[in-house]
This record gives sequence, C-alpha cells and structure tokens, in this order.
Amino acid sequence: MNVTDDIRYIGVDDKEIDLFEGQYIVPDGMMYNSYVILDEKIAVMDTVDARFGEEWLAKLDEALAGREPDYLIVQHMEPDHSANIKLFTDKFPKAVVVATAKAFPMMKNFYGLDFSGRQIVAGEGGRLPLGSRELSFIAAPMVHWPEVMMTYDPKDKVLFSADGFGKFGASDAVDDEGWSCEARRYYFGIVGKYGMPVQTVLKKAAALDIQTICPLHGPVLSEDLGYYIGLYDTWSSYGVETDGVFIAYTSVYGNTRKAAKLLAEKLEAKGVTVAISDLAREDMAECVEDAFRHGKLVLATTTYNGEIFPFMKQFIDCLTERGYKNRTIGLIENGSWAPMAAKVMKGMLEGCKDITWCENGVRIMSGLSEENLAQIDALAEELAR
Repeated sequence: MNVTDDIRYIGVDDKEIDLFEGQYIVPDGMMYNSYVILDEKIAVMDTVDARFGEEWLAKLDEALAGREPDYLIVQHMEPDHSANIKLFTDKFPKAVVVATAKAFPMMKNFYGLDFSGRQIVAGEGGRLPLGSRELSFIAAPMVHWPEVMMTYDPKDKVLFSADGFGKFGASDAVDDEGWSCEARRYYFGIVGKYGMPVQTVLKKAAALDIQTICPLHGPVLSEDLGYYIGLYDTWSSYGVETDGVFIAYTSVYGNTRKAAKLLAEKLEAKGVTVAISDLAREDMAECVEDAFRHGKLVLATTTYNGEIFPFMKQFIDCLTERGYKNRTIGLIENGSWAPMAAKVMKGMLEGCKDITWCENGVRIMSGLSEENLAQIDALAEELAR
C-alpha cells in the first residue's frame, strides 16, 4: 500500500492473537504497522511482532525493489514493534539504527543487541536528512513508554505517531461504531494513565502541518484529522466526550441489577444518554472506556466480605490507576445486614481529583423497598439536571 508516492506501508495483520498485551480482548485481531520512506536514502520505520518477521521482510524487499535501506528508525521498543530489529540488521549490515538514548539499553535488555558504532541517538528536534526531505524527531516520553519518539516528514506532511492514534483491530476489521470505539478502548486501556505527556505531544504537533498520521496500530489516517486530534485532546485532558451517565454494576442475587436497570430506565425517560454494564460479564476494558467517555458515573454493588464485590473493586482500581477525574459520581449499595459498599467505594476514589459526589444515594437492604424506589427517583432527578 502506498501512503504517499515515497512512503510504503509494509505492516502485517495478526488474526491469531486473542489477548493484546496479555489482557485486552481483540476479536478482530491487530495491525502491526511498519513503513518505508524511499528517498536518496531509505528509512524503515519500526519492525513488527516476532511471529511475522519473514512476512514483513518479504514486504520490505518488495518495497525496496533491489535497493538497500540506510536507516532503521525505532520509535518504540515494545516487542510487537521491535522484535525483528536483529532480523533486519543481520540482513542489512550497513544500515544504521536510529532511536532515543533510552531505547538502546532496552535493545540490549530485550535482545542482547549492542549497536555501538552503528547508531544515531535521536533527541527532541533532531534531524535526519534523506535527500529531498529531512525527518525531524519529536520526543514523546511516557506515551506510553519512556523511550518513545515520533517522527515528522515535512515533505509529505506525515506524522509517524508511534502508539499514538492507534486502535485495536486488523486491517479488515468492521467498525460498526467507527474508528473511535476501538481507538478509545485502546487509548484508555494502554495510554490513559499518561494524559499529561499526551497533551505535551499534542502541543508539539499543533505547530506542524500534518496531512497524514501513520500509527503503529490501526489504519493510516488522512482525512478529517481534526476529528482524531480533537478526540485525543479530550481523552488526554480527561474531558467529557458524551454528556450522559454510565451505570456500572455487580449483583449477586439480582436486586442490585434491578436497581441499576430501573435507574437507567428513569434516566432515559428524562432524555438522558445512558450506558449500562454488568462488570462481571462484560469486557472490563469496554467498561473503563465508558467511564471515561461519559460525564457522570453510577457505581452499584453489594457489600462482600466487608468490602465490595471483586469485579467492582477491579473496575475502580482501573479507574484510579488511570487518573480518573472531572466526573460526577452517584452510588448504589446493597448490604443485607451491614452495608459498607458506599463507604468502601468512596474511600477507593478519594484520591481522584475534581469529583462531584451526588447528594442522593441508594441503600438497599437485600431486596428493593418503597424507600429505595424513592431514592432511585431522587438520584435520577439529580443526575438529569
């Protein structure tokens, strides 16, 4: 695939993977992206996962058409992008490896590779002339590893964005909800903790004339870039993407589920956008995505062993780990003899910044009572304001 007249796509699809990074469900597979910039000198942008080394090299050979590459630019050291560095450098012994100062020790740690005398250390603002273009490097530490950099090609106005602007799914994935759904799940699952570093990179990118974004996962982006960049700005600034309510619940015997669904019905009747998930049965990464997507969150769970139900505990841990903030939260608790869930949940979230707690809560003592129905009405009214 041609990205531009001089830039070729040589990435691969992984249809065999079931869990990305050992935890994220990827029913539509993954793309591991790599690119070749053809100029007077040739630069290869990253490699791919180890299992696809020979397929990748075949695509590289086809793009080279008998020429040899001058540089391998390593933007990110996660093995799904760096695993074939040795395969490449063995095949092309004259090629120079370009990476950040923190990337080269990782090459030694991961693969026992030492490129002393055959390396260029790239830093913020560093440049690499290829002939008709001069690439520039953008430091992107903690997006989402410390060695990450991005690369800008001013001739074709292309930003090689490393893991930024990536998404789950192979190249033939059917995205019923469009790019944003699996890109959002990818962002909040993998990058979400590092909003401030992403904001720093977005400010750097704002000074560039970008017409195409080439990420290491997901499709090449070349139309309506303001939409993608705008979403990344919202996500990384912990802004509200959807003015609605996400209800996350766990339930042992069904009573807490009844309360959660009743609240959802009452909110929808008031014209409020609502998403609702059973944390025990739905993909946790999808639930985390919805919590960050919506401006308001309701947590509904049971007291369990003096604390809270395990899936709710895991969910809240996922939120706090990623710096959850700038949200309104309501609580529904259930406890047959000693309800503790609301206290525990509030305690777990006490370190989150700019949280507004709903004044109205729901306390269920086993089954739903008339008092509980009135509490749900009051909580729905407050959330709908």
